[in-house]
Amino acid sequence: MLAVWVIAAGITGPFGGRLPSVEKNDQSSFLPASAQSTQALELQKRFFGKNQPIPAVVVFRRADGLTRSDYEKVMQDRQAVANLGTRGIGAPSPPVPSRDGKALLFTVPIKASSDDPSVLQNAVSAIRRTVEKDTGGLAVAVTGPAGFTSDLVEVFGGIDTKLLFATALVVAALLLLTYRSPFLWLLPLVSVGLAEGISQAVYYGLAGAGITISGQTAGLATVLLFGAGTDYALLLVARYREELRRHEDRHEAMAYALRQAGPAILASAGTVTIGLLCLLASELNNNRGLGPVGAAAVLLALLAMLTALPALLLALGRGVFWPYVPRYGTPSREEAGVFFRLGRTISARKRFVWVTTAVVLAILAFGLVRLDTGLTPQQGFRGKVDSVEGQKLLAKSYPAGASAPATVVVRPADRAREVREAARKVGDISRIGPIEKRGGVARFDVTLASGPYSQKSFGAVKELREKLGKINGVEAYVGGTTAQQLDTRQAAARDSEVIVPLVLLVVLVILGLLLRSVVAPVILIATVILSFAAALGVSVVVFESLFGFPGIDPSLPLLAFVFLVALGVDYNIFLVARAREEAGRHGTREGMLRALAVTGGVITSAGIVLAATFSVLGVLPLVVLTEIGFIVAFGVLLDTLVVRSVLVPAIVMDAGKRFWWPSNPEEDRSPRY
Repeated sequence: MLAVWVIAAGITGPFGGRLPSVEKNDQSSFLPASAQSTQALELQKRFFGKNQPIPAVVVFRRADGLTRSDYEKVMQDRQAVANLGTRGIGAPSPPVPSRDGKALLFTVPIKASSDDPSVLQNAVSAIRRTVEKDTGGLAVAVTGPAGFTSDLVEVFGGIDTKLLFATALVVAALLLLTYRSPFLWLLPLVSVGLAEGISQAVYYGLAGAGITISGQTAGLATVLLFGAGTDYALLLVARYREELRRHEDRHEAMAYALRQAGPAILASAGTVTIGLLCLLASELNNNRGLGPVGAAAVLLALLAMLTALPALLLALGRGVFWPYVPRYGTPSREEAGVFFRLGRTISARKRFVWVTTAVVLAILAFGLVRLDTGLTPQQGFRGKVDSVEGQKLLAKSYPAGASAPATVVVRPADRAREVREAARKVGDISRIGPIEKRGGVARFDVTLASGPYSQKSFGAVKELREKLGKINGVEAYVGGTTAQQLDTRQAAARDSEVIVPLVLLVVLVILGLLLRSVVAPVILIATVILSFAAALGVSVVVFESLFGFPGIDPSLPLLAFVFLVALGVDYNIFLVARAREEAGRHGTREGMLRALAVTGGVITSAGIVLAATFSVLGVLPLVVLTEIGFIVAFGVLLDTLVVRSVLVPAIVMDAGKRFWWPSNPEEDRSPRY
């Protein structure tokens, strides 16, 4: 078995190394084909070919007014950029002075394929190196769509390596603390490492099949694989340790551990996998891509933990647990530990406990009233970024939308003048450019008065689309950076309305089949929803008041929901599946006590490991990844320490055998062996 894994990792390794070359991190690649901005891009291929030039805006500004030497520098820099000869760089536009006499800018078109982001990065880097020389106190920055895209690609460059090492380090430290063994912690890490090596090749294959994979998608998949894989390892090792005390032959112990823990682990992985695959219903390509990529990560983690890890454990024998070796015939310590005592305490006042806990979680969810999904790409970087600084410089002396004008594409071309006149009647527009015609299609640029990501600009694009849509016999599409961001927000809102109930339905069905109950799945789903609402409510307050973030990404609530619901149900499955097993011998109340006693420690350890792996996302300088990391980490801890350890046990004890309706595991009081 181990040889199979090593050979598979060796064969797939070279393909995994090619993954960064197929990642797509530009906003336009995430949009659905039906979006107006996507249709505008498609029609503009008649003007620019397959790869439409992406403008880099070079801004020069002096707060107390430009000097003669400043004008000379701008002209020299423009000529130097024109002479660079760097692949993708087109002819710079003439310098455009600001009305206040404090700034100059020129635009450099960069023709770069989305399949090769290095062209855009190299071009922007070359421009920056050229214009940043000998500034003499003149503020200079490169912004515009090319500047923002280049900065984003640079952030995602090496994301897989950074996350891989950071996640592996965190998991190794936590496993060492959990097992307190110099050897045992290595086995789950080696197993998940084998799965991680193969996963990169799988993602590369998915990209070749047309799945959109971004740096964010690959990073989340890495964290998910390590987190889920370590969770499954903790649960299997805990059950194996338990069975080693009951079986003299370690092979029999492993066989029994796999028979008993395997179905719960399979159900858990199945829930997360199917929950992630619900993202295939997303209109946003990056969310849709996360579905199969994340599902592949979870399935590889599952496969590694049910094959490679047992093989390693059996090959090394009981001694791998040293210095705490589980001896045959020794009593289990879990049934007299902290969680057993916690269960006794809950049992004494079960209804008071679950009602109080539910009320506290509901209070925490009140933070949702301050939910603001208005985070823009311009606000998405932590720390100073050249493109963001350039946008600030530009907004001080020019219409804020000058760095990224909207584009109106018209078909048939002979109606373009009529469309242009209608566009003049829209508010918050600073300037409308001349009409260009080619191949029966016309286009013109619209410079918005407000910033490209402001609510005013979104409103202007909506109004523009509404007015142009009323012209009979004309196809008019509004594209550009602002339109793309607006389409992204609208698609994200639609995705939440469709995918959230779909995930809940899928999870409900899986729980019903696993527990053979109607009541239990409904109750467990309710606790997961309450836990998610509390986690998101607290996170909103923390982001605003503590971190100072201006909002959260529009797609973040959906991603957080999918992760927290799917992963939260994991712990429900581990606890309640064991409680059902024990209820068949001891009754529901005593069965839950025993289940909490033997799974409480391992579920808590698994939750801490999973939370720590997601918190690793905070090492990357992007607000959205920091927010995802915090929400999932906090939500998992809340779910593990409160919902799974207190709320669910109290509800099950209070409901008794009614919790399992219409089945009744108490009717089968069969002995263990």
